[in-house]
Amino acid sequence: MKQENVPQDLSSLGKITKEVCYATDSTGKYVTTLSDGWDVKITALDVAWEEIQGRIAQAKQKVLNGEASPLLFFMELRLMDTSIVADYTGFWKWQIKRHLKPDVFNKLSEKDLKKYAEAFNVKVAELKSMDVHED
Repeated sequence: MKQENVPQDLSSLGKITKEVCYATDSTGKYVTTLSDGWDVKITALDVAWEEIQGRIAQAKQKVLNGEASPLLFFMELRLMDTSIVADYTGFWKWQIKRHLKPDVFNKLSEKDLKKYAEAFNVKVAELKSMDVHED
C-alpha cells in the first residue's frame, strides 16, 4: 500500500493512540507511517467491546440474583480471569473460584477483601457494592 493510501478512519482509539503501518513511499521503499484507524478494524473492535459489555452486564445480573459474588463482575469489568487475579492477589485459583460463591465471599476477612480491591483498583466498599468510579 502506498503511504498516501494508509487508512485514516478515526475511531475512539484513534483519539488516544495511532497505529504504525508499513507502506511504500514515492520511491517504492518501505517506510512506517501512522494511521488513525481503519473501518474494518474499527467495526471488529466495536463488536468485541459490545460482547464485553454484555458479559459485564450478565455478571452484574448474576451478582444481583445471588448467583455469584461481586468478584465475577470485577473480573469481567477488568478483563481478568482466575489466573490473572491469582497473580495479583496471591490466592490460589481454586480459592478464587470458591470466592466467586456469594456465601463464601460474604465471609471473607477485611484483609482478603483488600487484596481483591487492590487488584481491581477499587475500594473495599466499592468491591462489595459493585459501585465503580472510573477516573
